[in-house]
Amino acid sequence: MRILLVDDEVELTEPLSRVLKREGYSVDVAYAGASGSELAANSGYDLLILDWMLPDKTGLEICQEVRQSGQTTPVLFLTAKDTIDDRVQGLDAGADDYLVKPFELRELLARVRALLRRAASDSATTGSQRLKVADFELDCENQLGYRLGRTIELSEKETQLLAYLIENNGQLLTHVQIYQHLWSDGGEQPSSNVLAALIRLLRRKIEAPGESQLIHTVYGKGYRFGTPE
Repeated sequence: MRILLVDDEVELTEPLSRVLKREGYSVDVAYAGASGSELAANSGYDLLILDWMLPDKTGLEICQEVRQSGQTTPVLFLTAKDTIDDRVQGLDAGADDYLVKPFELRELLARVRALLRRAASDSATTGSQRLKVADFELDCENQLGYRLGRTIELSEKETQLLAYLIENNGQLLTHVQIYQHLWSDGGEQPSSNVLAALIRLLRRKIEAPGESQLIHTVYGKGYRFGTPE
């Protein structure tokens, strides 16, 4: 599980990061709002832990940006703001939980576990309806993709192909496997260049200039989905 911790208090972030890593989590740390916002937008995290008051950009603004981009990543606020109005404002911005400083480490770890369990449960409940790899998220039901603040409209076949690739993230899917998956209804099989054309259309939509490549061609064999190691 990957966690992003954004807080400008070094005396808090360093020991907290060490504890989270001892618990088995992979942890990235940012000490300012701008860098935290960039990491939150470009990397696939399982949980965001955000301080409210930060240099450059507040945790509240980061949370709002994450939600506006379509990401459903759980957000936990750590803050000295403890009024009811503050809590309501944080939750209305899209936060999932709220912990007031100073806090007990045991309570924070319990809340981290609870948020990660809830996210895993939601994912299992919705099945393949919401799929995510790195900075790309696919809403199968509504045929929409989300990447770095962009909303991408997809056709039914594009959605089916992306879902199949994401469900097999990092694995080579051969041309035969993909054809059998997409056209398994017993109807007439499309010509051999239909898949290549579909891949070209998808790349134009989900890989804008400057963005990392997600669909990788394995020449003569098929395709693999995911970001480079």
